[in-house]
Amino acid sequence: MVRPRRGSPNRDESTDAPGLDRIAGCDRRAPVDFPIVEPTEQTLAELDDMRASIDNIDAALVHLLAERFKCTKRVGRLKADHDMPPADPDREARQIARLRELAVEADLDPAFAEKFLTFITTEVIRHHEAIR
Repeated sequence: MVRPRRGSPNRDESTDAPGLDRIAGCDRRAPVDFPIVEPTEQTLAELDDMRASIDNIDAALVHLLAERFKCTKRVGRLKADHDMPPADPDREARQIARLRELAVEADLDPAFAEKFLTFITTEVIRHHEAIR
């Protein structure tokens, strides 16, 4: 079912700048009609299926991160036992380069992959420092 709706979702009448009404939390809208399409049962079911897949992937990510941190905990103990520094900048640089390449191959933003790895590495180093 299509219903007409008044207003523009991304125009601030005072500045005529796109999106400012959303940023400022205002609800000033220009008098423009655009249709609203109500989702069908099939669309809602498809959305539920997609979200279930996302939920499963999120659960897998949590379990993979837990396994990764189990490994890095052992690395931290080994480093502490042999008086090695918690951080290894050369390895971190190699890992970033490797993950950026994998990200490109997987059609994932390499900058995002780097930020993600940097976040994880920072946490790993913090754990290694705590072991000392």
